[in-house]
Amino acid sequence: MHIPDGFLNIATVGATYAISACGVGYALRQARNKLAEKQVPLMGVLAAFIFAAQMLNFPIAGGTSGHLIGAALAAILLGPWASVLIMSCVLIVQSLIFQDGGLLTLGANIFNMGIVASLVGYYTYRGIERISGNRKGRLVGGFVGAWGSVFAASIFCAIELAVSGTSPFHVVLPAMAGIHALIGIGEGLITIAVLSFVMATRADLMELKKI
Repeated sequence: MHIPDGFLNIATVGATYAISACGVGYALRQARNKLAEKQVPLMGVLAAFIFAAQMLNFPIAGGTSGHLIGAALAAILLGPWASVLIMSCVLIVQSLIFQDGGLLTLGANIFNMGIVASLVGYYTYRGIERISGNRKGRLVGGFVGAWGSVFAASIFCAIELAVSGTSPFHVVLPAMAGIHALIGIGEGLITIAVLSFVMATRADLMELKKI
């Protein structure tokens, strides 16, 4: 889902950079006002885990593969705006050092995998958790939120490619949404595995104040 340079037109590059800059700026203000000392090391640990986990690919149908995005997991543990900061840091490092996603398309990648994935993942999880209010509900919410975060990010990615003229909308949308609907299953399974481990070993981390 990392969009390389040359795939988006100037208007889309400018618009996504502007939206992402506003989103990251708001996330920084939220962190400055609400971030507790206990949350800082966890943000670092999650950023390192997500960065490493994104290097590991799992097989999907048709010989393709997918990898963890991690935005939903970070959002569930620390809140959506903390997740935006974590994902932005991961995506910037990937772009600058590993050329995984272009510099011109960095705004779009942060918007898709940082902002959209974090907000969709977190609020989907919270909605299901509030309905059930128990451990099973948290795990179900974690799975659905993680799946939804990947699926939603892929739809926005398809829209950006379509409006840039890279691929027709009727071609790129089903292609992106279809493959990422499958990738989302892997994302969901990894997310509930990590949440299960956290709830079994450090349940207090689930109760941290969200930002």
